[in-house]
Amino acid sequence: MEYRPLLGHLCALSLSPVKKKLLALGVMFLLWAYMLYSCAGYCASAPSPLVDPQRATERTAGARADLASRLVPKRQQGWVDLELDDGDEPALRTPSRDLLNQDADAERAEDWDEQRSPEPSAMSTFSNGSGTKKLPQAIIIGVKKGGTRALLEFLRVHPDVRAVGAEPHFFDRNYDKGLRWYRELMPKTLEGQITMEKTPSYFVTREAPARIYDMSRDTKLIVVVRDPVTRAISDYTQTLSKKPDIPSFESLTFKNRSTGLIDTSWSAVQIGIYAKHLDNWLQFFPMRQILFVSGERLIRDPAGELGRVQDFLGLKRIITDKHFYFNQTKGFPCLKKAEGSSKPHCLGKTKGRTHPNIDPEVVQRLRDFYRPFNMKFYQMTGHNFGWN
Repeated sequence: MEYRPLLGHLCALSLSPVKKKLLALGVMFLLWAYMLYSCAGYCASAPSPLVDPQRATERTAGARADLASRLVPKRQQGWVDLELDDGDEPALRTPSRDLLNQDADAERAEDWDEQRSPEPSAMSTFSNGSGTKKLPQAIIIGVKKGGTRALLEFLRVHPDVRAVGAEPHFFDRNYDKGLRWYRELMPKTLEGQITMEKTPSYFVTREAPARIYDMSRDTKLIVVVRDPVTRAISDYTQTLSKKPDIPSFESLTFKNRSTGLIDTSWSAVQIGIYAKHLDNWLQFFPMRQILFVSGERLIRDPAGELGRVQDFLGLKRIITDKHFYFNQTKGFPCLKKAEGSSKPHCLGKTKGRTHPNIDPEVVQRLRDFYRPFNMKFYQMTGHNFGWN
């Protein structure tokens, strides 16, 4: 009987509206606290998305070891004294011609102003939402003063071509820096895009074919060739614009002017012996992987020659006549719209220089000298470039 007042009191409490609300809030708070505690325990037991430090170190070490093994050349061969680009002269064998090599650093500085090389990453590849840095699938390997810069600028109009602006010189001067360094120089590409670079000195560097082959035996190679006599004069003209006091073209061409013996140690002459350099490349790459672009036709019919290049690279023919106009002042075609610009674009003031007057007898002697080499080159490539 003594419990009845207590039960009545509890019933009265349970029927109070204010107390009912407080009780409901208390229960909800307890349920919320329990759910929060359960979630925290689950998250703590879930696998971590971070890479285990020890495993990451092992993977990095393994990648470095694999990279080092890939960088060891398969064949040991001697260097040739022909390391040059559109603004570079090789070290010549005669002391009187060393002055022709002094403009190399300045020209390379101008080239690298276009694109500074980034510091290499510890990762073997670098990717994010805007693309991935890859080793090049195609390389313009030559030749100096053949039209390589024009070809590269024209190709960059294509949306599926991404190319390095400056010449990396990886396979001739910077090979000891490794493939990771080389890859970091490349632009990011999306799926279906081609990564390219151009360094004209590769064509005349003996080690370059083996080194590119070791990187990828499937690399496509492009060589822009030009009448070797005109090319030699253009080469000399470039040097003359920087060093007005250099010896005459005639005196550099001949070992002995009276006998008419051509001095093949002069790089301007030696570069044009295309058959000799091509033979070195054919030891590693089949002819089907090498495309020869006519420097003369690139001026006369840029769209036609670019059509061949696009087909060779497996690209849709997007670059056509509508992209070009002929600049009468410079004497070569220019782009109506350059990459990333809505304005017309011509190559810089260093392109299209007026050649000095050369003694016709010297020119004919050079043509006679190159004729057998040209004929062999025509046979090797299966194409008559019409230089004779």
